[in-house]
Amino acid sequence: MITLNDYLYSGDTIFRILRNYTVDLKKEAKKNHNEIDLIHSNFLIQFRELLEHNDFLTAQSQKIRDFYKYMVQEYPLLAFTFKGRIKSLIRAEEKFNGYIVEYIYDYYEKHHTYPPVPDLREKLSCFRDIIAYRLVISLPKCHIRDDKLREEEEIKYLYRIANVLPGFLEERGFTAEPAKGVLESTSPFMDEAVKPYYRDYISNGSGGSYQSLHITFYDNCSRSYMEVQLRTKKMDDIAEIGAANHQAYEKEQERVRARREAIPEGECIYFDEAYERGMRLLGLELKDLEVNMFAAVNNSLINDGCGLYRGRLILPYEHLSRFQTDLND
Repeated sequence: MITLNDYLYSGDTIFRILRNYTVDLKKEAKKNHNEIDLIHSNFLIQFRELLEHNDFLTAQSQKIRDFYKYMVQEYPLLAFTFKGRIKSLIRAEEKFNGYIVEYIYDYYEKHHTYPPVPDLREKLSCFRDIIAYRLVISLPKCHIRDDKLREEEEIKYLYRIANVLPGFLEERGFTAEPAKGVLESTSPFMDEAVKPYYRDYISNGSGGSYQSLHITFYDNCSRSYMEVQLRTKKMDDIAEIGAANHQAYEKEQERVRARREAIPEGECIYFDEAYERGMRLLGLELKDLEVNMFAAVNNSLINDGCGLYRGRLILPYEHLSRFQTDLND
């Protein structure tokens, strides 16, 4: 069985690693008539093309920048940041194999048999966040002193922005993707016309501490998907450094993807291979990897200049509210 780990100690660039891994994986998939590995190799080809070709990212980021400029004019009281990233190679590989493991495990527990390959293939066609942008807004205290009132006003602003975003980007070559009823908004501030496109982690009463609005677009120019997340600064703090931080989310994912007691080894090659690839990635010692432009002191101190681990930042913009410099009054 071929795994990404086999290529991470070569000293090659991330592009050469991806190419070699993809070519070898596809050869083995054809030899063994493994449909899922063929999908896997095609997924990696698409991912490599996103990393290698910058033209469409430049064009895409320019369109996002247009919305940034619109917000500067339309919301002068707000401070906000726009950032975009391409998912890192290790995270993308973890997610692909994790989808296989989770889906087969849950299906087997429910039906006591393995899912048909077409069902699994459909599950693996749902990658929508290889490219993702995040908008974080804040209403500075110089405008509203009361914390509760300011938080309520920020949420109203967030939904106002959410109502405008789909139409704005559709005029620039994007198509909003339906969320298919997943976490559909119950907020009175969200327009009925855009509700079908958002997954609303704020108003739907899921009960978790994570809050955000998520929407997916198809970029008709690059023929790729991108996800946009909208949050207030408080929501972003909770998601990044608070109770809903990504490290806790990753730990839960690791727990779910480490389950295998219900699946007898050797019965389902798709599960066995995805499980093994995932476990090997979890065991990576980043300081031992030899990838050009990548260096890690340990698994916490990471300097990733090539999108191997943390991802590649493609759009950093920050706007300060007008009059924000008048805070010291």
